[in-house]
Amino acid sequence: MSEERLLAEVRDDFGVIRVFEVGDYRVLEFGEAVEQSCVFTADPSWLEYDYTRAMLIGALCHEAPETALFLGLGAGTLTQACLKFLPLDDVEVIELRPDVPRLAMEYMGLTDDPRLYLRIGDALELLPSAEPADLIFVDLYTDHGPGVGHLAWDFLGACQKRLSPGGWLVINQWAADDGKPLGAALLRGLFHRHYWECPVKEGNVILIVPADLDQQLDREALNARAEALAPRLGYSLQPLLDVLREAS
Repeated sequence: MSEERLLAEVRDDFGVIRVFEVGDYRVLEFGEAVEQSCVFTADPSWLEYDYTRAMLIGALCHEAPETALFLGLGAGTLTQACLKFLPLDDVEVIELRPDVPRLAMEYMGLTDDPRLYLRIGDALELLPSAEPADLIFVDLYTDHGPGVGHLAWDFLGACQKRLSPGGWLVINQWAADDGKPLGAALLRGLFHRHYWECPVKEGNVILIVPADLDQQLDREALNARAEALAPRLGYSLQPLLDVLREAS
C-alpha cells in the first residue's frame, strides 16, 4: 500500500481543499476527506471513476460535438478526456472556487489548452452569459454533497435550453436509497421523462438529457462510437452501456 503524501492545502470561503499523492495517483479532496477527483499522473485524461466514464458516454451521444460547457471543474479529468477524444473547438468551464483550477494545473495535470476558456464564479449566476453548447456537463459538488443547482428546477431547465440543437445535457446526480436519482420526481416532470440514466458503483446516477423531446438516443451509433474509441481510452465503456436505461 503506497503512503499518502500531502502536496497542497488551501482554505477559502467554502472550506479546505487538499491534494494528496498516493503512488501513481493524485487525489483532490474537499473538506474532511471527501474525495472529489482522482488523477492517474501518467495520463491525466484517464478516467478512473465510473461516474466520469458514464459522463463520457453522455458526450458520445453527440455524433460530432464542437462546443462544450462544464459547470464544475474538479481536477479536470473529464474536461481533459473530452478535449483529447472529441472533436471540440471551444470548451468553457465555470468553476466556483478559484483555487480549484490553480491546483488542477499545478498538481493534477490540467493543461492550458488554447480551446479552453475558464471563468470563476457561481454557475447558477453565470449560466445565462455562457455560450450555447453541444454538450453541457453539470457536476457541482461540495464537501457536503451536490450543490443546490442539482435540484433547482429553473437552473436545470436553463441548462437544457442552453444546448445547441441536437445537444446533450449530462448531469452527475446522487442516487437515492432506491437507486433512482436524487429528485427523481422533479427530474421526470422537468424533462417529461425523456432522458436516460446510467447508475454507477460510486453511488451516483448519470442523467443524459437531450435538447428537446423529438431527439432520440441512437443506441447503435453510441455503441459503435464507444467501441471505436476503446483502444484509445485503454478501457471499455461496455459495462456502463449495458446498464444505461430510459428514465425510470
